[in-house]
Amino acid sequence: MEKAVRRLAVAATVGMFLVLVMGATVTNTGSSEGCGRSWPLCHGEFIPAYAFETAIEFGHRVVTGIEGILIAAVSVGALLRRRGRRDVKVYVGLMVGTLFLQSGLGASAVMWPQSPTIMAMHFGISLVCFASVFLLTRLLYETAEGSHPPVPRTTTPLPAWYRRATWGALVAAIAVAYLGAYMRHSNAVFACYRWPSCDGGYFPGFDGAVGVAFGHRLAALGEIVLVGALAASTSRRRDAEPDLFRVNAAAFVLILLQAASGGAVVLTRMDLWSPLAHAGLMALLFLCLADACRQVLTRSRREPARRLALTPTPEHRLSPGD
Repeated sequence: MEKAVRRLAVAATVGMFLVLVMGATVTNTGSSEGCGRSWPLCHGEFIPAYAFETAIEFGHRVVTGIEGILIAAVSVGALLRRRGRRDVKVYVGLMVGTLFLQSGLGASAVMWPQSPTIMAMHFGISLVCFASVFLLTRLLYETAEGSHPPVPRTTTPLPAWYRRATWGALVAAIAVAYLGAYMRHSNAVFACYRWPSCDGGYFPGFDGAVGVAFGHRLAALGEIVLVGALAASTSRRRDAEPDLFRVNAAAFVLILLQAASGGAVVLTRMDLWSPLAHAGLMALLFLCLADACRQVLTRSRREPARRLALTPTPEHRLSPGD
């Protein structure tokens, strides 16, 4: 059962990535109404007649349904195999809660037209669900019998600013993703029809659709600077914090690729591969940032216990005359 749960967790992680990419495909091919105003059936049928938009929308629903079954199985298995672990309960709660929430948003978008403000939430919630599945999978493998969880090679505590910046990068990534999704659903992608400049200028202001597109780019630039600073800081501690260094280095590479794919979205006039690459890279970047937060949180919990273990007890303290 232990191996089965871990393998199901891997399948659920891959499946959630497919759900994200297929959701982006639905949006960027205009297939959101491929099944009409019918949900969970498609045009009132369990297996609808073939059409391009229908096939994309129906395929997305099928994969999401399978993913729901996988998440349910992983949740039950993880709770049975890792009883009493609070982090497992948190990950399972996030997985199940965000899966239901994103499914509900998807269903409501089909049956009742939603504003771009609501539609943009769908992608951010999917990112949280994806990260939760991934982190639970990592936890299952790290706590398996015979495994050796990575531990830091130093007792030097992480600076407070570094811990805050790591969590700030995760929150900022959600904001950037939301702005990007809002820009797509409000048809403001080409409000700035050039890249990296916006209509030939570098500060077009924040009014209207141009302001949405420019705000997204500005937020993305700030995220690049923040992730780069974290990667540079961790590179100086790579020998003591190899896992933290690797995940921050990967995040920095991914955010540069993601920025380049964002430019490709504009320059190719949304050729399908570019928005899909943009969404996929964002999902992988979010995983790295979430894993960095997990490592920082785990490290913060270990430090008080380590300091307590290193503090001499009264009977071991030397008197001034000894």
